[in-house]
Amino acid sequence: MSTPSPACSQALAVFEKKHPEYLEDLCKLVRIPSVSFEGFPPEQVVSSAQATAELLKARGFENVQILTLPGVHPYVYGDYLHAPGKPTVLLYAHHDVQPAGDESAWASPPFVPTMRDGRLFGRGTADDKAGIIVHTSALDAYLTAGEQPPVNLKVLIEGEEEIGSGNLGDFIERHLDLLKADIMVLTDTGNFDVGVPSITTSLRGLCTLEVEVTSLKQSVHSGSWGGPLPDAGLALTKLLASLTDDHGRIAIAGIYDKVRPLSDVEQQSLNALPFTIDQFRKQAGVIDGVPLLPVSGDNPWTMIWRQPSISVNAVEVSNRRDARNIINGTAWARVGVRLVPDMNADEVVEALTQHLVTHAPFGVQVKVTELGAKGPWFTSPDHPAFDAALKSLEAGYGRAPVLIGCGGSIGFVGPLSEKLGGVPALLVGVEDPYTNAHSENESLCVSDFYSCIRSQIHLFDKLASLSK
Repeated sequence: MSTPSPACSQALAVFEKKHPEYLEDLCKLVRIPSVSFEGFPPEQVVSSAQATAELLKARGFENVQILTLPGVHPYVYGDYLHAPGKPTVLLYAHHDVQPAGDESAWASPPFVPTMRDGRLFGRGTADDKAGIIVHTSALDAYLTAGEQPPVNLKVLIEGEEEIGSGNLGDFIERHLDLLKADIMVLTDTGNFDVGVPSITTSLRGLCTLEVEVTSLKQSVHSGSWGGPLPDAGLALTKLLASLTDDHGRIAIAGIYDKVRPLSDVEQQSLNALPFTIDQFRKQAGVIDGVPLLPVSGDNPWTMIWRQPSISVNAVEVSNRRDARNIINGTAWARVGVRLVPDMNADEVVEALTQHLVTHAPFGVQVKVTELGAKGPWFTSPDHPAFDAALKSLEAGYGRAPVLIGCGGSIGFVGPLSEKLGGVPALLVGVEDPYTNAHSENESLCVSDFYSCIRSQIHLFDKLASLSK
C-alpha cells in the first residue's frame, strides 16, 4: 500500500481529534424530519437544506447555494476549487429521508439520534445523512490541518432521492456546467458487512405497475350471491400467483432472455464473498423453517445482484379493519420487477402488462397502470479511479475491500454519469446488513462511519495522481 502524502497524513491526524464533532454534525441533521414524501411537511425538507448549506459553509465549502426548481424539494451545492490541473471530483449524497413508519416499533424516537452498542439509531443516520458528513468531514480535516485538498471538489446534496429523483434530469440539464467533473463519488450505498468496505458496481432497475381486477359493479353479500359470481379478490390472487412458478422463478415469457451472464471475474468475486447461508438468513430475518428460493449455485447474492426479481408490494381487497362477508367487486395490487443488465425497462413493462391481461381468471376485467420504469446500471471497475478507491478503502478500514452489486435502484446514477460524459462513478457508503434502511430502527455502525471518512481523506490523496 502506498504511503499517504504529508497533507493526507496531517488531515488524518486532525480527523482523529475532531471525529466527535463530525458525529455531532450528523446528529444535528438527523434531528430534522426531512421526509420528502407527499403528505409530509415540505418545510422540513427546506429546513434540512438550509442546515445542510450551513454545514457545508462551516466545514469549508465555498459558493454554497440552495438550488430549486418549481415544486421540487431543494438541492444544495458547494465547491472547493483550488487544485489547478488536478481532477475535479463531484461528491453526491441526499438529505431527504423515508417516513418513520410505525413509530411504536422504534426502540427510540426516530428523529432523536441515539447511541446503543456502537450504533447510532435514527431515521437518516445511514441513508443518507451520513454521506453528507463523510464529504464535509474529509474537506474539513484537510483545511483544519492547514492543507489544501489535492483535488478540486464539488458537492451536490439532493432533496428528493427517496421519492425517485424524478426531477433530477431537468436539474442536471439546467445546471450541467456547474456539475461538470472528472469523477463522481456517491455515498449512498453500503458495505457487504460490518467492517467489510465495498464498492458497488451494479444496481438493479425497477418497473412498478398497478393492477386492478373488476368483476362486479359493486361488492355484494356473500350469502345472497355466493356461488355463481366471480370474486375479484380470488381472481387477483390467482393472477398474482401466475407471476412465478412453484420454485419462485418468474413466469413472465421472455423475462430472462436478456439477462447478462456473469463473467469469470464476476463469478470469482461472488465466490470470494465472506458469508455463510446461516449468516445470510439471519441478516435477512428469514423465519426458521422457511427455505430460501433456488438460486444460481449456492450463492444468494447472485440472485440479488444479477438476476431479476418480482414482488407484490401491496394488495387491497376490502380491508382488515372493515372485513365483511362479501363477494368483492374489485381488488388492487402493486407489483414491482427488479431488472439487471442488459434488461430493457420498457420491454419488461410491456411483457408484465401482457402477462397480467392474458392470464386474467374467470373472465374478469384487468386494468394495468404503469407507475415508473428505470433501467439497471452497471460499470466495469477498470478505470484507474477504482484502483484508487480500492486502495483508499483498504487504508481507511484496515482490510481489503470487495466489489459488490446492489439489489436496489438509484435511478440517477446512469443518467448523471452519461450527462457528464461517462465519467467513472464510485459508489460507496456506510450502510450494512443491520442498518434497516427504510424500516424501523435505522442505524449505522459508528466505527464504519469513521472508517468511511478516513477512506475519503485517502481517496482525495490518491485521485490527485490521476489525469484530468
